[in-house]
Amino acid sequence: MNDSTDMARRTFVGLGGAGVAAAALALSGCAPAGGNGTGGGDAGQPSAPALGGSASATPPASGTEIAKLSAVAVGDSISVTVAGATLLVAQPTAGDVVAFSAVCSHQQCIVAPAKTEFHCPCHGSRFDAATGDVLNGPALSPLTPVPVTVDGDSIKAG
Repeated sequence: MNDSTDMARRTFVGLGGAGVAAAALALSGCAPAGGNGTGGGDAGQPSAPALGGSASATPPASGTEIAKLSAVAVGDSISVTVAGATLLVAQPTAGDVVAFSAVCSHQQCIVAPAKTEFHCPCHGSRFDAATGDVLNGPALSPLTPVPVTVDGDSIKAG
């Protein structure tokens, strides 16, 4: 080998190493904060206060008003917090009102209403708003139903 070949080889190896380092740095920005290589990172931890609700799974006492019927349009759903518990209330068809604990069955994050579905912001689980059943995992269990009654314009627990 001669000096020009050694220099070209050193330049190539140096540039290649710098390119690999730059690519690794760029890709590290794609990983979740605190990631462990599973794609979950810290987002998998229950984070109810940051998501705007309580992770309490204890439903309100029977007879407690949880929402007004007029606040839940037919084919829509809402989120309410009553007595420290975040609930999802839906009216799939006129006069048919259902409610569920907003605590995701996967890792206890607070699930959000999205019309005819409920979506977990932590890992993407989706639930049917009419039944609470899992539409898309990683959650394997449905949301916990909360019995409700309708009295005029009042939706009450129990």
